[in-house]
Amino acid sequence: MKKEKIIDLIQVDPYSSTSKYLQIVNAVLKEIEKGTIKAGDNMPSINELSIELDIARDTVERGYKQLRRLGVINAVPRRGYFIENTEFRRPLRVFLLFNKLSAPKKLIYDALVNELGDEAAIDFYIYNNDFHLFKRLLSGNKDHYTHYVIIPHFIDGGERANEVIDTIPKDKLILLDKSLPGVKGEYGSIYIDYQNDIYQALHAALESLVKYHTIKLIFPENSYYPEEIRKGFTHFCQDNAFSYKIISDIQNEPIKLGDVYINMIEEDLVTLIEKIQPTSLKIGTQVGIISYNETPFKRVILNGISTISSDFYEMGAMTARSILSGSTEKLKVPFKLTLRNSL
Repeated sequence: MKKEKIIDLIQVDPYSSTSKYLQIVNAVLKEIEKGTIKAGDNMPSINELSIELDIARDTVERGYKQLRRLGVINAVPRRGYFIENTEFRRPLRVFLLFNKLSAPKKLIYDALVNELGDEAAIDFYIYNNDFHLFKRLLSGNKDHYTHYVIIPHFIDGGERANEVIDTIPKDKLILLDKSLPGVKGEYGSIYIDYQNDIYQALHAALESLVKYHTIKLIFPENSYYPEEIRKGFTHFCQDNAFSYKIISDIQNEPIKLGDVYINMIEEDLVTLIEKIQPTSLKIGTQVGIISYNETPFKRVILNGISTISSDFYEMGAMTARSILSGSTEKLKVPFKLTLRNSL
């Protein structure tokens, strides 16, 4: 059988969120592991591969530099690039599947990449809370990976997600962010305790909250946010004799003296601030703001927005440690209150 050319073995997936240069690196390492690329084989030139894949020359060059750093390829004058070392092995291949892109998700990804380093190849995909895309991505990537790291959040159709996830060997599975009812077996989990976390965080803020009489949770309808947040919020307000309200649309909510608002999404935070600014109410004394999820700009806007947030970088680091150790433990992500001038 005619040997397939290396240039035909290297492909990039336009649906993958993994950088194209890393896809080139991962493709070469995968073919070395399969034995289809051998020591001494000539690699396509940077220009050839750039044209073949229809990507920037700099992207291919970056991939080749990474392969050279790993000791896999080398270059000599008049010969070009060639495979120098096939003894190199990266034993871990991680399929990383996030529901969406966001600042907290970037922290998870950065920590995972930093902690794993050269120990793993990571293929990164996003399904935009769409169950059908989630199913298609997983179905098309079975048995190629040592680990599947998944954040399972859906707007519609998620009630069948456990059936899809149950097709993954449990020793390869790590669920992030939330538990998913119906998933069987012993698998790793790095989870957020949504109900207890918001209760405990608000309890830690009680001394600042007592100057207000009503707490309002801005909880968008038809969102992927867990109902446990609403439950924990409601229990806290009832246990501590606060008036409370759960609203879906801050745009139509009047701003009143003595109210505290907890927002889930950044767009609602912007709208809330825009609604407060024309009033004479002072943020932090007459009306309060607590924002879900810590981000850098919340440290500076309005002299500081109080936040309740999981430690997303630590979440990624915990995931990496579970991958490296082969652990199937279920570990809770740290959650904390950061008090600033908005409360």
